[in-house]
Order: sequence, then structure tokens, then C-alpha cells
Amino acid sequence: MASSAVVQRLEQRAQMADELIVKLKQQVGELKQCAEEREARQLTAENAQLTQEVDRLKKKLIQLEIRNGINQVPLPTSIAKASVTNEQPPAPAPKNNAPAPAENAKPAETNANKENKKEKKEGGNKKEKKEGKKKQQQPAAAVPLDVTALDLRIGRIVDVKKHPDADSLYVEQVDCGEEMPRTVVSGLVKHIPIEQMQDKVVILCCNMKPAKMRGILSQAMVMCASSPEKVELINPPAGAVPGDRVSFNGYQMSESFPPQMNPKKKIFESISPDLRTSDKGVATYKGVPFEIQGKGICKAPTMTNSLIK
Repeated sequence: MASSAVVQRLEQRAQMADELIVKLKQQVGELKQCAEEREARQLTAENAQLTQEVDRLKKKLIQLEIRNGINQVPLPTSIAKASVTNEQPPAPAPKNNAPAPAENAKPAETNANKENKKEKKEGGNKKEKKEGKKKQQQPAAAVPLDVTALDLRIGRIVDVKKHPDADSLYVEQVDCGEEMPRTVVSGLVKHIPIEQMQDKVVILCCNMKPAKMRGILSQAMVMCASSPEKVELINPPAGAVPGDRVSFNGYQMSESFPPQMNPKKKIFESISPDLRTSDKGVATYKGVPFEIQGKGICKAPTMTNSLIK
């Protein structure tokens, strides 16, 4: 009986030891995860600060260039000037002491007239070509560096799934009021649960140049309030429907959608530092609210004084 009790106690202690080992393993895993998350947050914060500093310096450089009269719209590729052929004047006819017959002089005069007409015609053609090349070299109209250059519209996420090749990306199908939904790739997996993305009404920038993200072409960008620690979707007002355009009081929006932005001109990068939420969470550009005409303004759920991108 005594030996049986000893065995039972040993088994109980062994079970307690196993449970303690499992708890210790869990605690070690949690400590590792906390350390990794802390390091990731620190790196994200440093990266965001560097990004803001780079954006600030870019904006300052553009302002200085504009102030110094440097045009921000690149000229089209220069066209090589056509080489002008130097034509030698015809050699004078050899003098003949004997008087030439009158009937021989008439054809000579006709040939000279033909040469003069030919030279005038060639000169006119060259002048027209030069004028045409000058017209081609004139720069295109400058795109305004303010919020009117952005095609901001309301969209509804009709389908969302995780990217097959990237754990941090969603692939969304978004109804923007067009014939077909747009495919949008967003890095929101770590910030917003997939259940909150489905059927969500959002604001999109629709004139970004389409770009592949891990093999899938993204045709727009979801606008979010963003900080190193947190990201939130900007909420449109109640009653906003896909295709509604975002407007800004005091900024004349064109009747047609703005053209696609050229990434080389850094248009969005020049505008984005002025896209922020106010101290009340209202989405603004230079303090002017994002507005859907007749329906209201756009806001972040909780984030204030944060960048929008």
C-alpha cells in the first residue's frame, strides 16, 4: 500500500512538472513575441519619421525650385535639328566670244527659273518643319500641385481575401461606381480584421498609376489615417454611395476625373503631407474637410492629428 501511494505521488508530481513546463514554454513564447513586436514597433516608428523627413525635404526642394523659376513639368524629348544641306550655286557657263543664237538663250533662262523655284520651295518646307518642331517642344500644361490633382472617390469593398503570396496584404474588389470593380491591394492585414473590410464603404484615390504588388495589379489606393502604431479607414458620411466624388470647399474640382498621375513627377508625394485628420478626427487637406456634397464630411473613427495616406 505504501509503495502504491508513493507511485501515485510521483505520478502527480510528474504531471505537475509537465504542466509547469508547458506554462514556462508559453511564457517564453509570449516574451519572444513581445520583444519582436516591440522591435517591430520601434523600427516602424523610425521608418515613419524618416519617411516624413524625406517628404518634408522633397516638398521644400520643390518649393525652392518653383521659387527660382524652375519648371516642374519635364520637357518632352528634344528633337534633333534637321541638317541643312548647303547647295553650291551652279557653275557659270563658259564664255563664248561668238554671239549665241537667240533661240539657245531662252532655254538657259528657263532652267535658271526652275532652279530658283526649287530653292524657294525647299526653303519654305524647311521653315515649316522648324516651326512644327518648335510646337512639339513646347511643354504640356502643368498639373496643379494641390488636392484637385487627386481623383478621390467613394467605393464599397464587395469582396476581400488575403494575398496568396503575402501575409500582410489584402486583395479587394471595390465597386467605384464604374462598369467593373477595381482590384485593390492594401497592406492592412495587421491593422484591420478581414470581417471589418467586407462590404466596407471607403475612400479611394483612383488615379494612381496601377502597380503590381507581389504579382497582383492594384488599380487604386484605400485612404487611411495612419501613424506608426495604428491605422484606421476613413469613414465617408452616411448616404455616400460608390462613385461619389470627394470635394474641398474653395478648390475648384474639374467636371471630368483628374488624369492618371505620373510617379516620376511625385505629385501625390507633394500633396500628401497636407492630408491630415484634425483634432476632432475630420479628414482634411490644409484644414479643409473631405466632403461629399449634400451628404456630409469624412472622419476617422478615433485617430486625430494623423497623416492620411
